[in-house]
Amino acid sequence: MKHDLESKSIHDRYQTQAGWTAAIRAQWFDRLALQSSHRVLEVGSGTGVIISEIGLMHNCQTFGLDIDPQAVHFAQKVDPNTHYLIGDGVRLPYPTATFDVTICHFLLLWIESPQQFLAEMKRVTRPGGWVLALAEPDYGGRIDYPPEISPLGQLQEEALIRQGCDTRIGRRLRALMNELGLEDIRVGVLGGDWKENAMEGMQNAEWKMLTQDLRDTISPDQLDHLQQLDQNAWIEGSRILFVPTFYGGGRVPR
Repeated sequence: MKHDLESKSIHDRYQTQAGWTAAIRAQWFDRLALQSSHRVLEVGSGTGVIISEIGLMHNCQTFGLDIDPQAVHFAQKVDPNTHYLIGDGVRLPYPTATFDVTICHFLLLWIESPQQFLAEMKRVTRPGGWVLALAEPDYGGRIDYPPEISPLGQLQEEALIRQGCDTRIGRRLRALMNELGLEDIRVGVLGGDWKENAMEGMQNAEWKMLTQDLRDTISPDQLDHLQQLDQNAWIEGSRILFVPTFYGGGRVPR
């Protein structure tokens, strides 16, 4: 039961992140015009949020791989239509040129050797197929406003670095794609959008993540103070939070 609750909490977090990047997925997959014969692999599929959506929306064959057995077992329960495996992204258990599209999402920032990881994604993608990194943040470019809230960005980046995160992987994405030898490379940054009616959902989701990231960094009183400042800024209509999130992809040469 404990594992199920933990997986559900992680699943909810992944769903929030997926909502932030829905527009760029729609652009990429409409462009690729997936059909039922196409095979799509997500490396680092977690609880199946992204790859299950792709399968439902585009009627293609979907595959997911993650190193976390708990996440894979959860994904298998909620998405029986996708073929999930437990495995390591730096040694993918698939033959060369198996998939039409291979993707990852909020993952390279946690990888010690992203170039090796991407090379494996390229290896299992057929010539003419696509390798996509759908979301990689760059906390070095984070913007918090009003100024009294600005410590949040630095505190979170420091906490993530201690967890082993490459907090500035986003700005490296174009270089990584070019080093991989892909063609027709496209790299961009997701835009910001601060709608009035999205305030509560965005604020709650952000603070769940911040509380988790900062619980061992500052005292509960300091965290509560920053959260109150954040809430007041949202209510006043002055709050801006922007973490540049890069996406990119390219075609495997024929």
